[in-house]
Amino acid sequence: MSTPTDTFVKEYRENGFAVAERLFDPSEVAELNAAITQILDVPDIGSVAETEPGDTGMARRIWSPTKQHAAFERAAAHPRLLDHIEALIGPDVLFHYSKLHLKAPHVGSVVDWHQDFAYYPHTNTDLVTALVYLDDTTTENSALQTVPGSHHHGLADHYVDGYFRGKVTGADAPDPALAVPIEAPAGSVVFIHCLLLHYSSPNRSDRYRRAFLPAYRAADAYPVHFGAHAGHNEAGVKLLRGSVSDTARVEAGAWRLPLAERPFGSLFQLQEGAAGATTAAATGYATLAKTT
Repeated sequence: MSTPTDTFVKEYRENGFAVAERLFDPSEVAELNAAITQILDVPDIGSVAETEPGDTGMARRIWSPTKQHAAFERAAAHPRLLDHIEALIGPDVLFHYSKLHLKAPHVGSVVDWHQDFAYYPHTNTDLVTALVYLDDTTTENSALQTVPGSHHHGLADHYVDGYFRGKVTGADAPDPALAVPIEAPAGSVVFIHCLLLHYSSPNRSDRYRRAFLPAYRAADAYPVHFGAHAGHNEAGVKLLRGSVSDTARVEAGAWRLPLAERPFGSLFQLQEGAAGATTAAATGYATLAKTT
């Protein structure tokens, strides 16, 4: 699917997600996977990526790949991708941030139930993440799982024991029976509303499940919290389409702020409860120089 359809937009509005299959062609997918190999071709993988717990040679997450390799910068601004983003949030589109999740065979850290908006509350909810599958993806190798329509119910509680933990737990967690896996071939893109509840399981297969996640927001969506975590993105925000806005469009509501117990470097670290100031500084939110 190369252009967004009315059905695509309707599915996004109703379900909180929509899929554009094979939006990136095989040569484009191959270029991005080759770029991952190049980024990780360093003596110390931990200098460019967050590694799997207990395995310093296995990357699980690369922050800001758009700053680390030109292929990801081009992909995030690809006209076909932006056509779909514009159909969902309007003509004035800002690039927000990017990351890569690398779920290795028989490993692949779990991502617990959460909503992206909990990490980045804004004045309105016209924020969307494009999850680009770089491998053929099934439930076995950790397809994204969602609760369709959950974005209609507002912001869930992501606090545990009085602190923001970046996950929805206990009685507030969705019934697993409601989870719908989003399986799709490589090159497909899952467009995720910022209030959609979603998670992914460990990779139980012998295949990778690599995913590039550029995130976007409407130009009139402004952050309402500038803590160390939420504010670090703003230096890299840039206009990709349309015009900047001198007005913040504000939706009614009360957004609980992501006030964590201590600094953290990633969603993984926060949800696992293993973050500390030293680790956070090394992995997640330091600005990495563009090298390619």
